[in-house]
Amino acid sequence: MYKIALFGPQGSGKGTQAELLAEKYGLFHFSPGAQYRTEIKAGSAIGEIADQYINRGNLVPDEITNQLVADVLKRPEAQTGFILDGFPRNLVQADALDQMSELSHVLLIHIPEAESIERISNRRSCPVDGSTYHLTYKPPAQAAQCDQCGTALVQREDDYPESIKKRLSIYREQTYPVLERYKQRGIFFQVDGLPSIPEVFAQVQQILTGEKHQVA
Repeated sequence: MYKIALFGPQGSGKGTQAELLAEKYGLFHFSPGAQYRTEIKAGSAIGEIADQYINRGNLVPDEITNQLVADVLKRPEAQTGFILDGFPRNLVQADALDQMSELSHVLLIHIPEAESIERISNRRSCPVDGSTYHLTYKPPAQAAQCDQCGTALVQREDDYPESIKKRLSIYREQTYPVLERYKQRGIFFQVDGLPSIPEVFAQVQQILTGEKHQVA
């Protein structure tokens, strides 16, 4: 059974890879970050709390995220395998996950920080229907307008370069020790996130089939 934690800096494409994995292997996919954004958009109580942290480039407090993931992993659809996208982000969350389940694979989709900043800072979204675009890789048909509804596109506050740099700093400081823990357990694998989406996915599949081994 695959129980995967997927890591990568902002813009690495780990969300896309998680979706591909979930579809191919029938795995339950959960991203705390995506869930928080949904809650923020819905104006829920937990969304209001999360919004105070995320829009400043900070992480939602561990106790809130840990409980969110614990509840999710109890769902029936998570009992036959899952992908955690962006969790655990630090050792406190990793300790909590150890009490919930045992991972089979930890995958890091690596890209340089300069690439991360370029990819994310050029991202735009529609405030009405949530459609997302990228000025380089997926530009709208009409400049600065949503293809679906014509609404002016916006740049999320946490997509500005300074906010991205702050999140990358947190990522380095808090997430690298987590990856080192999983290296010691022999379940950590690194993937080059710079090639095309299909090429990255091919690397991931090689890991899951045992054709690609753990990095030193």
